[in-house]
Amino acid sequence: MKESARYVKIVEWSEEDHCFVGSAPGLILGGCHGDDEQQVFAELCEIVEEAIALYHEDSKPLPPPTSGRDLVNKLRSVA
Repeated sequence: MKESARYVKIVEWSEEDHCFVGSAPGLILGGCHGDDEQQVFAELCEIVEEAIALYHEDSKPLPPPTSGRDLVNKLRSVA
């Protein structure tokens, strides 16, 4: 399993920006955006890989993983 699989990646439609926005909470600030949902997800995955590589290059510990916390079911109870 890649280290990047330990981080939740979210792509959602932004009414304010009129495009899809991708983010990886807990790992990167900001993210990416675009008109094609799948393309935004692919770009987000690359950004997450690059962020992890930078952490390793700087000999910094990675932030705690965000996957595996049953976020989907927790979000369902809020919606």
